[in-house]
Amino acid sequence: MAGDMDGEVVKLGAYNVKKGESSVSGLSSGAFMTVQLHLAHSSSFCGAGVIAGGPYRCVEFFRAASAVGEDANELNALHLCMNPLVPQNAPNANRLAELARQTARDGLIDEVTNLAGHRLYIFTGSKDSVVYSSVVARTRDFYHLLGVTTTDIHYDDSVPAGHSIITGNAEDSPLETNQPPYINNGGFIQSHNILQHIYGNLAAPSDRLSGRLMRFDQTEFFGNEPRASMSKYGYAYVPQAVAEGAEARVHIALHGCKQGYNYIDFTFGQSDFASQPPYGNRYITTTGYNSIADSNNIIVLYPQAEGTDDSLTQNPDGCWDWWGYTCADAERPDYYSREAIQIKAIHGMLSRLGG
Repeated sequence: MAGDMDGEVVKLGAYNVKKGESSVSGLSSGAFMTVQLHLAHSSSFCGAGVIAGGPYRCVEFFRAASAVGEDANELNALHLCMNPLVPQNAPNANRLAELARQTARDGLIDEVTNLAGHRLYIFTGSKDSVVYSSVVARTRDFYHLLGVTTTDIHYDDSVPAGHSIITGNAEDSPLETNQPPYINNGGFIQSHNILQHIYGNLAAPSDRLSGRLMRFDQTEFFGNEPRASMSKYGYAYVPQAVAEGAEARVHIALHGCKQGYNYIDFTFGQSDFASQPPYGNRYITTTGYNSIADSNNIIVLYPQAEGTDDSLTQNPDGCWDWWGYTCADAERPDYYSREAIQIKAIHGMLSRLGG
């Protein structure tokens, strides 16, 4: 496999991609963003994978958390949308499903009727102490309320996993771990299960990759706007057959907090390069997406969020925005809509690829 993790920077290209058959998955903040992107552009997708993520706009379901709306969202994100004191305090799926319908009626996202027939993989580890299973269960309920059938949703809360995407790699963290790099060894490759559920009847993953992992300049998709809190580079895996013109599909894989390629720690608001963890490329290279994509003509797009901690944007852990930190106007948040800076950027990448 040719690779460009640290070499050539290319312009993201166009391929022979099937329209409306793209998909997206993510872990943690990437899972929350998966739901937002899925709802915002449901006409572009046929399915999604949600690992440890809550329902759409969950930070807004309890406005009384603070007199200031921005503060209420942050409090809800930190508590009710991650680790509610009791399961009854988890986000209200009925209320959020109606909020999604209203958002669609307002023309801010695609019609929610598009979700019928989509395939959803939703997972929560029973040992997850970061995003509780009671929250993820509401994500399943939310999609049910918007017309996704029980048959089309694969919901799994049976694995004693911590907060992580699961692999079969012996060098990864023990299954119950709840700490970075949030990649745990559970004896199976979760990314394969996600894509198998969404697409069905996939060929076995490749033992040896044929394609190319490319690094591209993703700033053209968000105008290098600092509040986007996105890295200069993104990554895409393109199988050799797709590069040669074969018909393809696109899967967007969204990392979680502290998992971006150039993630670094912040100490008192300053980049702490001395404590930089050595695992920034593992979500791109070791989670298994590329091997099953290679044998099934699937392009895997890896957009990259970046840690920012300054007067403009407080996102030191490099999370995707699911509570409103990127919004230009805190009184009129748009982080969940087609106009959100991160959603526009990621969908722009998808459109460039042909999806």
